[in-house]
Amino acid sequence: MLRGLSASEIAELRAGTGMGLARAAELNGYPGPRHVLDAVEAGQLQASAEQVQHVRQIFDGMKRDALRVAARIIEEEEHLEAAFRSATITEPVLRSRMAQLATLHGELRAIHLRAHLAARALLSDAQVARYDELRGYTMGQAGPHPPEPLGASHRH
Repeated sequence: MLRGLSASEIAELRAGTGMGLARAAELNGYPGPRHVLDAVEAGQLQASAEQVQHVRQIFDGMKRDALRVAARIIEEEEHLEAAFRSATITEPVLRSRMAQLATLHGELRAIHLRAHLAARALLSDAQVARYDELRGYTMGQAGPHPPEPLGASHRH
């Protein structure tokens, strides 16, 4: 049993979702590939078949890489918790585990941010403006949607 992470955090990691990790991109005109695909599927955003294919490839690659790194994060969290549970943790082990976890979390965030960067490169300015409108990020409104908490269900 892993108690260092909540059940929702573990579920988000195992699902490969964004968990708000790409918010800096999302709120600044770099659409998320999952949200682009959802908007196209819902008929709210127009995109060519080629764009959809490329966005799908970006999303699939992002999810594959995110799942790989997330599995390593969970594994490292399990090792950290086991060391505390067995009372065998030392300062050097703690520092090493935390450095590894920080690296993995950074890698996971970069995976999601790169996907937003790649998706933006495929879309026109008009498509991004429409996307931002759909997501509630337009300047004419009170502001962007409040950020979702890290543990909130957020498909990416």
